[in-house]
Amino acid sequence: MTTVKISLLAPFNPPSLSRTWSSQPHHSLPLLATASSDKSVRVYSLTSFNLISTIEGGHKRSIRSIAWKPGTKGESVLATGSFDSSAGIWRRWDNDMVPRPERQEIEIGSGSNGEEEEEEEWRFAVVLDGHESEVKSVAWSAGGNFLATCSRDKSVWVWEEMEDDNFETIAVLQEHEGDVKCVVWHPEEELLASSSYDDTIRLYKEDIDDWTCISLLKGHNSTVWSIDFEPTSNPSLVATGNISSPVSTRFLEMRNAAGPRLVSTSDDLTIRIWSRVPRETDGALGEHGMIPSRIRTGSIEEEWTEEAQFPQAHTRAIYSVAWSKRTGRVVSAGGDGKIVVYEERWRSGDRTSTTPGNDHTPAKPENSQVGEGVQGTDSQRELTGDDAVAATEWVVLAEMPAAHGVYEVNHVCWAKRFDKGRTKDEEVIISTGDDGATKAWILGS
Repeated sequence: MTTVKISLLAPFNPPSLSRTWSSQPHHSLPLLATASSDKSVRVYSLTSFNLISTIEGGHKRSIRSIAWKPGTKGESVLATGSFDSSAGIWRRWDNDMVPRPERQEIEIGSGSNGEEEEEEEWRFAVVLDGHESEVKSVAWSAGGNFLATCSRDKSVWVWEEMEDDNFETIAVLQEHEGDVKCVVWHPEEELLASSSYDDTIRLYKEDIDDWTCISLLKGHNSTVWSIDFEPTSNPSLVATGNISSPVSTRFLEMRNAAGPRLVSTSDDLTIRIWSRVPRETDGALGEHGMIPSRIRTGSIEEEWTEEAQFPQAHTRAIYSVAWSKRTGRVVSAGGDGKIVVYEERWRSGDRTSTTPGNDHTPAKPENSQVGEGVQGTDSQRELTGDDAVAATEWVVLAEMPAAHGVYEVNHVCWAKRFDKGRTKDEEVIISTGDDGATKAWILGS
């Protein structure tokens, strides 16, 4: 049983009259951009939930994906990916777009189409051509140096912004054997991940002058729709539980050594966590049998392993997943119209017991809402590098069925809350669906 409720905070008005594919909050301003099948991007206020501007005229088919460039000052830069096989770069000065605290927002209905007042139009600065089929996802690297795009043509492209709105193609990666659904960048490194219709996830890095695949993640048995990296730290584990215990202390040491994990969702109805195996440690951890020290080599290949699976909560394909930077929680949504929130918790010793004949699977009650991890606690045996993940378990925290009525939910993400009812650093969940609606949700008892 879940004790936390997902409640509707507000719909964004007016909605699109066509399917809305995805949304993304601005990195610093109270703005949300949505991508729609009517070939437009809508920019809404996260303060009033009203439409500020509509971006259109640059693409000939549905806009599938959008991404705000991070780290910009005084100007907002938005990348779009379209079914017309192209990506676009849009620009607009911030002080002409965002209602400042000292300026009252224009009342909805004052304009001819119900939009808030616009003083400066978006400029379609660049069109990026090269893909041979629909562009499914676009993503900026953490530093904003690179833009990644992926397509139904089975390729992943990496672009570098030069000067004067010029972009150079620095990599065309063609390792996938099927439609590439999603690309996402590591929050700390220039490490790119992609997921595909071929049921796999690939990781890429630059090696001297060439980008190359450094790891292949297999485990899903159907299309991997969505992936997302863990934030640079997981506040939920630090804030809860007894972090002074031997298991939790060693677990956090290992987590810091490995860096952020990756979450993935699939047509196979599973959500999986992947973690990187560190190349080497400082030796102190190895003394307790945790991670053996490894000799550093010149290879940039990395070893990633499946760490856990979430409890199954969806009944149809899971299209979208997002990892909260504030709480460490994960939210998912998909074809069953449901939004589900998960939380990672310290595993209690009395919930873990050895399953006969299986050294790596904890026994759990029938119909449990606890995700699978790896067996082992400090009360049973010494923690090792292979079973350290047993220190935690993923649980279903909250569910919202029929979030968009009878329609599928295409995308979910987390956004900072800016409306008047917020508390400090509170977040909202943003969902978009086939009904064209975009909605803001909050968690509560």
